[in-house]
Amino acid sequence: MRPPARRLTRSLFAVLLAGLFSLLSSGVAHAALPPAQLQAVTDDYLYNRSLPEFVSIRAQQPYADQLDWSSDACSWSPDAPIGYDFTSSCNRHDFGYRNYKLQSRFTEDNRLRIDNNFRDDMYSVCGSSSVCRGVANIYYQAVRQFGASSTSTAEALAQANAVEKAELYVARAAE
Repeated sequence: MRPPARRLTRSLFAVLLAGLFSLLSSGVAHAALPPAQLQAVTDDYLYNRSLPEFVSIRAQQPYADQLDWSSDACSWSPDAPIGYDFTSSCNRHDFGYRNYKLQSRFTEDNRLRIDNNFRDDMYSVCGSSSVCRGVANIYYQAVRQFGASSTSTAEALAQANAVEKAELYVARAAE
């Protein structure tokens, strides 16, 4: 090969290697989903996966260009009231609200379904603890009362004074 051809070959090889490295280092790429399939994926993550499975999926954030994975968890209320961690429950609740709104499916019936899933997720964290389930019920009532007008789970909990109600409930349960 002549020197200019050799340089061109080396340059092309370097570009190909850089492109391959970029693909391998950026995680799993997903093709854009059509709306019906995106809704099916959203519903699968929200309703068909266990909470630990959702946490694992959320860490990977598939379809990040089409799904809203943002969340402030339960930031304005304790994420772990009385030692039970509701952070993942709040994250999935935010995922449901935000993506149903993006997909123009945020109806009152769907909001109830998302809220019921939130309650069930918190119950799964609580196990058989009746005190924990009582606090979960306070969080659930907060999103039922204020979820439609709030931007996040945390905001609904704050508007409902869920922290104060949970503290009072726990204090009474300890008597």
